[in-house]
Amino acid sequence: MKYLIVILSAFFLTLSAQTQTDSIENKHLKNIKQLTFGGDNAEAYFSPNGKFLAFQSNNPKWGLQCDQIFSLDIAKAIKKQHNYMPKKISNGLGRTTCSYYMPNSKDILYASTFKGSHTCPTPVTMQGKYLWNIFSDFDIFIANQKGKIIKQLTNDSVYDAEATVSPKGDKIVFTSTRSGDLELWIMNIDGSGLKQLTFDLGYDGGAFFSPDGSQLVFRSSRPKSEDEIKEYKDLLSQGLVAPTNMEIYVIDTNGQNLKQITNLGKANWAPFYHPSGKKILFSSNHASKRGYEFQLYMINTDGTQLTQITSQSIFNAFPMFSPDGKKLVFSSNRNNGGTKDTNLFIADWID
Repeated sequence: MKYLIVILSAFFLTLSAQTQTDSIENKHLKNIKQLTFGGDNAEAYFSPNGKFLAFQSNNPKWGLQCDQIFSLDIAKAIKKQHNYMPKKISNGLGRTTCSYYMPNSKDILYASTFKGSHTCPTPVTMQGKYLWNIFSDFDIFIANQKGKIIKQLTNDSVYDAEATVSPKGDKIVFTSTRSGDLELWIMNIDGSGLKQLTFDLGYDGGAFFSPDGSQLVFRSSRPKSEDEIKEYKDLLSQGLVAPTNMEIYVIDTNGQNLKQITNLGKANWAPFYHPSGKKILFSSNHASKRGYEFQLYMINTDGTQLTQITSQSIFNAFPMFSPDGKKLVFSSNRNNGGTKDTNLFIADWID
């Protein structure tokens, strides 16, 4: 009987923990559906008409050696599931990242290294360190639905990537090392009128416009001590950045009113504005005991009322609201059968 009581106690504790975990997600996410099945699929962003997603994938079943850009028809992906093959937009050369739909819901903005080399660039690694590669061959292009590049927006030997488009359809923000550091830059939709927005030492990236186009939210590292500054500069000189300590910031699109929103420690990144413009969703491992577990959180733009949004699996990131605010798309490694796959999921958003 004693052993039965122990077993039952363990069962009910597990059930209670699972119920609590489920209740976290059920508060804001309903009707979660999986859109991709295999490989690493990330940075999925809605078209202005809400019918498509632009995203990057390295799914080996699609014959990919490194990330390429795809356009996904949401309705078809939900209906066909494993049998759905999204349309490849990038040319299959080099490595790509950070795609985003242009205002016409047809053309897609993305960064690629193919002008430097047609092969996938070899990542630089350091034992014991999790690092992102900042390839200097990345430039920003616009392609149509047939994959034809119709415009090149940057053309230099520095890192130009992480570009997104204003909901107003007039501006593009991106991250560049053209000033010697990883800073935010803004330009007109045609690539003219370049302006640097951030100037402090550290990695500023992954910026997105507020719903009214007046502000930007982004992730940033801000090395302070001599050792932190030296490490940051040493890594950057090798085309690397350590994304292990980042916080969320906002800034006006004219470069004024820079403000830190989070002060949680560890890695806080992949921010996106709530449709109200008064809250921000982002991914964070600040509460993780292991350091790797990333969940989605929401916070007011004044830094108050931190709320956990996801609780399933150990990786959830890249949230984006549909233009009408009714849907949320995000990347997660849930339902991957014990593999390392990260897939795209879409859910109804409940305020």
